[in-house]
Amino acid sequence: MGRGDVSGAEWEPIGPLLSSKRGRWTRHAEDNRRFLNGMLHVSRVGCPWCDMHKRYRKWNSVYVLFRR
Repeated sequence: MGRGDVSGAEWEPIGPLLSSKRGRWTRHAEDNRRFLNGMLHVSRVGCPWCDMHKRYRKWNSVYVLFRR
């Protein structure tokens, strides 16, 4: 977990609100947390999506979820 990422206490009320399934493929709740942290990172730092840190997974996947 990096600086500025959502902590465990902050994640508790948010986690259950996000679906862990999407379409035919399942996405684990931990991935939802990682995607949320990636979205917050881009908005906090102000970097382009393609320059997002690699620990948040593929920038395009995070961007698609952000646009939804």
